[in-house]
Amino acid sequence: MTTKTPPAPSPDLSALDGLRRRAPAIVAAFMAAFLAACNAISGGGGPTAAVFNQDPSNSGQNQVDTEEHSRIVAAYGGVFHDAKVEQMLAPVVSRIVAASDRPDIAYRITILNSPAINAFALPGGYLYVTRGLLALASDSSEVAAVLAHEMGHISANHAAARQAKEREVMSVSAGSPDATDPNGQLALAAGQRTLASFSRQQELEADAIGIRTIGKAGYDPYAAARFLTAMARYADFRSSNLLRDKQPDFLATHPSTPERVAFAQQAAAQFGAPGVGDVDRERYLDGIDGMVFGDDPSQGFVRDRMFIHPGLGIGFTVPDGFVIDNTSDAVLATGVDGTALRFDAVGLAQGTDLADYLKSGWVNGLDASTVRSFSVNGLQAASAEAAAKGWFFQIAVVQAGGAATYRFIFANETKSDTFSQEATATVAGFRTMTQQELAGLKALHVHVITAAAGDTDAIIVRRMHGVDRPLDLFRALNNLQPGARIDAGTRLKIVDDR
Repeated sequence: MTTKTPPAPSPDLSALDGLRRRAPAIVAAFMAAFLAACNAISGGGGPTAAVFNQDPSNSGQNQVDTEEHSRIVAAYGGVFHDAKVEQMLAPVVSRIVAASDRPDIAYRITILNSPAINAFALPGGYLYVTRGLLALASDSSEVAAVLAHEMGHISANHAAARQAKEREVMSVSAGSPDATDPNGQLALAAGQRTLASFSRQQELEADAIGIRTIGKAGYDPYAAARFLTAMARYADFRSSNLLRDKQPDFLATHPSTPERVAFAQQAAAQFGAPGVGDVDRERYLDGIDGMVFGDDPSQGFVRDRMFIHPGLGIGFTVPDGFVIDNTSDAVLATGVDGTALRFDAVGLAQGTDLADYLKSGWVNGLDASTVRSFSVNGLQAASAEAAAKGWFFQIAVVQAGGAATYRFIFANETKSDTFSQEATATVAGFRTMTQQELAGLKALHVHVITAAAGDTDAIIVRRMHGVDRPLDLFRALNNLQPGARIDAGTRLKIVDDR
């Protein structure tokens, strides 16, 4: 069964300004600091230098590179600046560049201020890695495997090859409709399968290049398989079994994790048995100790079932069982009953009649008879119901002063009392936060601790505060199985708001 995504209730929903980009001047100041930054750090031990957080417009790159870089930075919460993290990464990058197929490429690394687990590359030597990925990795060899994989995409010129394949597929699809496929749907599906297969081949090729690179650099070649396993564990932590995507492998944009792990282990075996190569764990853990974890408070963050935005001074709580994801465009949440929530902001003139706004045409399938006006904790609000393409919607808008108007859009394939109650309760909990409440909020950080004799995972997690499901998170961050033995002296990652 494939997890379905509800249709947007309006054609222009995806074009609306993102919630983060509507935050006050602190975000603008953060971006201005990024645009002025160009910090090169010598990796030491070789001629290659790792250049961090460089704006392409300051380095003579073309407009396309600059625009794509800016789009990526905006989508991932800006640039993360941390001198200690950069100094830890610099020699890792220098070491794998020297061992790569193209040591002549000048790589530029941007650390993105996002809790997402991601890394990617642009042609021209631009590498991107998220703060969330650095928190999940446990040693330098794992990060080396990720970056070497992305370098593999660049050295193999995969971006240009994919563009050529896309043009080929689109050309074939456009010319193929006939009496047996009048709308070209079969041809389009075949083209999508072709592209998916091509993408999987590119990923496996980049895996092979990356493992060969880190092996030549003297790092543990099994790090790639180890980190793929860690990512799968973290995905399990983040996802509900009822909501996990069951899309068939042949349509997946990447090879399945078991396939990639097996491939990575086979490629690593060419360098010897497990245990060969450096992991450089201690220096890596020193580098990320104290790093911000999860959402950056300046962009809003999640505490248990509550989303809070200190800069905007607002917050709301989702029902039990919902998982919140604070993305660049909106706050998203999913419930175990299949309900999906999108929370975002829209610029309306102060005093706008919210009921009229709901009826202004941006909601497809709106039932005008359900539009009603009310107040939420002293704030002007309005709500309505809609139905479109087999989905039911509960929509509410709340004005929190000035031109700040926030929208709740709930969707489910089934209209039920539970669906209505969840939507009503969430909107009713929306409120402006007091200065005292905001002052008491603290960011989460990664802290590296040393296990004592007799420590178990259940004992260590007592030191974690401000996080949901601390035991599961501890195991995911340290790639530990339930009940795994923890030896005295082992250094481990915890998350705390103290």
